[in-house]
Amino acid sequence: MNENQKTEDTGMNRAKPYQLVLFPLNNGATNVYYVLVLSYIATFGSNVLSLGLMFASVMVTAMRLCDAITDPIIGALIDRTNGKFGKFRPFMVIGNLIMAISIILLYIVTPYIPADMMPLRYVVFVLLYFVWVIGYTFQTSCTRSGQTVLTNDPKQRPLFTIFNTVGSLVGMGVMQFVAPILRANVADYSSADFYRILTPIGVVISLVLTLLAVVGIWEKDQPKYFGVGGQKQEKVKVSEYLEIIKHNKPMQRLMVAGAGCKLALSIATNTTVLCMLYGCMMGNYDSLYLPMMILGYVASVPFFLLTVRTSQKKGQKASLVRYVSVALVCYVGVLALLLLWQPNSAMNLVFPHVNVYTVLFILCFGIGYGAYYATADMPIPMVADCSDYETYRSGKYIPGIMGTLFSLVDKLVSSLAATIVGFAVGLIGLQSLPTAETPYAPGMNWVVIVLFCVIPMVAWAATLIAMKGYSLTGDRMKEIQAVNRQRKEAIDGGMSLEEAMEKYK
Repeated sequence: MNENQKTEDTGMNRAKPYQLVLFPLNNGATNVYYVLVLSYIATFGSNVLSLGLMFASVMVTAMRLCDAITDPIIGALIDRTNGKFGKFRPFMVIGNLIMAISIILLYIVTPYIPADMMPLRYVVFVLLYFVWVIGYTFQTSCTRSGQTVLTNDPKQRPLFTIFNTVGSLVGMGVMQFVAPILRANVADYSSADFYRILTPIGVVISLVLTLLAVVGIWEKDQPKYFGVGGQKQEKVKVSEYLEIIKHNKPMQRLMVAGAGCKLALSIATNTTVLCMLYGCMMGNYDSLYLPMMILGYVASVPFFLLTVRTSQKKGQKASLVRYVSVALVCYVGVLALLLLWQPNSAMNLVFPHVNVYTVLFILCFGIGYGAYYATADMPIPMVADCSDYETYRSGKYIPGIMGTLFSLVDKLVSSLAATIVGFAVGLIGLQSLPTAETPYAPGMNWVVIVLFCVIPMVAWAATLIAMKGYSLTGDRMKEIQAVNRQRKEAIDGGMSLEEAMEKYK
């Protein structure tokens, strides 16, 4: 029996294996820019364009105020779109092209603006970054919202987490490997040449991943998979969105949890923070950065398998809570080790030879990073649960607004990371963001302790608190999916949405 026959027999929408593998590459495509832009934009603005340190950092966060207006509009466009090329594919492709053009102009063209035309540099920097943000919203919101048409099988949906992380690794991981190699062999992070080389590499990788993701969702991007109403889906006005979110309590809590996971990842993997830790403090960035990154990725593999198994048995909430707790406990050890560090002491990371300090750091960091990296993107497939819950609660199919709401949280937190890092660096008197070559400055260890450990730990604690009242457990989602299937079958048979909502509860 093939997948389509199974779907017809059970009324459940299942994805084919290649669809589960390819569509999450859309997240990998946007994560290329997550590294290319959000990890380096403040350093580029400060060190290459000579913009003010705090301007480059704060602007990235301040720009998010515009998203409070633009994101709901983009969500409305997605929800209202149902053309020849589907609901999601146009936004994936258009969004990727917008990001490619804007970031090429930003990283490659703006350094040619003469230094004596500094006001023009400021204006062009802000405008191009704003355009990039629009493209990022177009594409990244489709990762969240497109899951609703891919599958609603409680056994398959957790698999999206692991394939989503694989896609993220393809995009983010490749960029994180290439960047330090370019820095060591071509140009430093403060050089315009570094961005001229890294940008085309990122653009090509992102475009290829986007095209593969389009193939993955092609068959599913059609009206029969759009909620219980399908082609008859009621149009939702932008003015109704706040009311909808007000009553969708699980989505509110998931936004807090997603923000916590994202903030932990954004700050702890920020290039400036890692330069201060491995370069300025430990004194050997080139020997430490790649090995520690590889350690984290390798350690995350068993946790990916564990999160999927736990999600399939007990639901995604149980899996998220369990492994975020593991990360929180392990980072207590990382925090203790960093508190013991002193300049010019034996409390230092050493490669390839190791000492007791290095062994303990590897154990605490490896297990902790593996656990939190495996859960960092787990809230993404949970957005689909919240969208299905909204369909169950109100009869409305609004994956666009759900996706853009979560995208807004993603961008707010990611950009907030740049502001926090810039502000923390400014507190110890530095005039530009540190690179691997920057000498250690007094107080830098406390900046690293707060950014690398304390803030992520607080973020994880917020995630655990938010998840306490999250009602969409594994069993609850099975009930919701069953009711939604009954309503869809009734509407397909000629019953009105209101009648189906009343009859099947």
